[in-house]
Amino acid sequence: MQSDHLLYKIALTLIPGIGDVLARNLVSYCGSVERIFKSKKSELLRVPGIDAVRAAAVLSFRSFKQAEEEIAFIEKNKINPLFYLDQDYPARLKSIADSPILLYSKGNVLLNGGRMVAIVGTRHATIYGKTITETLIEDLKAYDVTIISGLAYGIDICAHRAAVEAGIPTIGVLGHGLNRLYPAQHRSTAVKMLEQGGLITEFKSTDPFDRENFPKRNRIVAGLCDATIVIESAVKGGALITAEIANSYNRDVFAVPGKVGDIYSEGCNYFIKSNKANLVECANDIAYLSGWIDRRTNRTRQKEIFVALDEPEKQLVAMLNTSPMHIDEIARTSNLFGSRLASILLGLEFKGVIIALPGKSYKLA
Repeated sequence: MQSDHLLYKIALTLIPGIGDVLARNLVSYCGSVERIFKSKKSELLRVPGIDAVRAAAVLSFRSFKQAEEEIAFIEKNKINPLFYLDQDYPARLKSIADSPILLYSKGNVLLNGGRMVAIVGTRHATIYGKTITETLIEDLKAYDVTIISGLAYGIDICAHRAAVEAGIPTIGVLGHGLNRLYPAQHRSTAVKMLEQGGLITEFKSTDPFDRENFPKRNRIVAGLCDATIVIESAVKGGALITAEIANSYNRDVFAVPGKVGDIYSEGCNYFIKSNKANLVECANDIAYLSGWIDRRTNRTRQKEIFVALDEPEKQLVAMLNTSPMHIDEIARTSNLFGSRLASILLGLEFKGVIIALPGKSYKLA
């Protein structure tokens, strides 16, 4: 029975023209994955985003054999499939509209654990970048984090190796199926990661190995994490794409500054200058800005169960209860402006109730 359910889940990802957003719409309107393949054309056309061409693609789908072959590969290699409605599916990804409806993981992967931190950067890492990465990860060990990266050359693999060395869980997000490992030189590290973390991907073993897969991979890196740290990046590169995506998801973004004029520091320096990332130099900076430690005592923070709030403070907390908000939106909604609003927000920060994000946004702690 479990295999039958998985068959339809995999089949859904094989329908031409049906991406993650439309797949969710189909499941929502049809009631189940299996029901999608048994629906009439008139029923499919009621689903938002489904036109006559896409409805025909669903009705004419016959590639169940490919889904069966994928199930055989999964069972043989002890891979764990995660559908977006499953309890074990990463909670941080569930709120993202374009997150994969189906993930494949291998290893000792805890995707709903404590603090999840992405460390990304250039493939052409310098000694400076590698040293910063290793020191940062060693110091982050005190904060019970899991390190996420893309297993690529440069900063990515440096982060994974440093995490393995420090005994910190680390997860590699792949831009291909679990039938291969790219780059092959990183296989020994990947094997070690399976014991204290693992590998995860949205790609099936039969999916083509394309360069376009890697930018798609970046949204999973950003979406899995509470914070993304950029260590060395040119102005154009995959690391900054990941950071931009993290910003769009209202996640914390940090960047390590570099030498003026250094090509692989230009991206980090630009993000800091443009207020897209907080400047950080050490793990304590990240812990402080993320609210992991009390900003007044510099000790690891324990949330107070009861915090005395006045009415304006309660109003702002209620507004931030569902998602982060920009200060301009807070002002318009609350009708509080200028120094009055700034004073209330600062007071809530001191009480450990809210956290300031890059770009003048705020979220509940």
